[in-house]
Amino acid sequence: MQDTASAAPGDAATVPPESPSRSFGRAFEDLSAGWRQRHLWGHLGWQDIKQGYRRSTLGPLWITISMAVTAVALGILYSALFQKPLEEFLPHVAVGLIVWQVIAGCVNQGANVFIRNDGLIKHLPAPISVHVYRLVWHQLLLFAHNLVVWVALMIVFPRALGFEVLLAIPAMALLLFNGVWFTLMIGIIATRFRDIPPLTTSIVQLMFFMTPIVWVYEDFLNSPNPDVAARARLAEINPFMHFLQIVRQPMIGDPIEGRYWVVALAITVAGWAMALLVLRNYRARVSYWV
Repeated sequence: MQDTASAAPGDAATVPPESPSRSFGRAFEDLSAGWRQRHLWGHLGWQDIKQGYRRSTLGPLWITISMAVTAVALGILYSALFQKPLEEFLPHVAVGLIVWQVIAGCVNQGANVFIRNDGLIKHLPAPISVHVYRLVWHQLLLFAHNLVVWVALMIVFPRALGFEVLLAIPAMALLLFNGVWFTLMIGIIATRFRDIPPLTTSIVQLMFFMTPIVWVYEDFLNSPNPDVAARARLAEINPFMHFLQIVRQPMIGDPIEGRYWVVALAITVAGWAMALLVLRNYRARVSYWV
């Protein structure tokens, strides 16, 4: 048998060098390997829904009931406060709450995504992106449950919905695509700095009132008072608003504003660039930090 040391010098060139742990290649490999394990995180996402309502008579139907009760209560309250017709304002609030639940879930649960799965990370040889895909898939399942509320509202309060309603599909896909990079980045940072999860909870609570969910942005923007209109424009600094609008506008038949799509796409590009950098540098340290 020929010894390795006696191999010809040219043979060594045919053996590719081992890639370093900190490389964008390893980062993309983690994302692609996690995506290929769809059977794993898909099953875990379903189990998250089932476990939350185990021994319950209605089961996951409580997701829809809770959203319906909250949407109707807030819709009636704020329609009276703002003196808006209920048939116009209730769908606005309901769809806003449905989309906001996805956004808030990715932010709040994303900060704990690796901390909560420390046992699996330490003992299951799987890419860390598996846990991110699981969380985002879970949020999509919740969104699908709450779509029943939207369908019911469209039946009770019919609106002129055209083919533009189909824009809600790529809009939701874009929102979830952003949910992946944000969950990945905030999850890695939060494993190192444990003050991040309570901080994100406080920020989400604050941003709920700063995002046009229970109020109509256009009403303030078109206010006859120039000071009110000027201050209303500050709401567009809020990145959550743009993702909310691109999903809600086609679902309730509002005019489609292209600037929301432009900002959302710009955030997507910038966000993934930051997330890939964080994944490249700190992916291997997650198992030690949790």
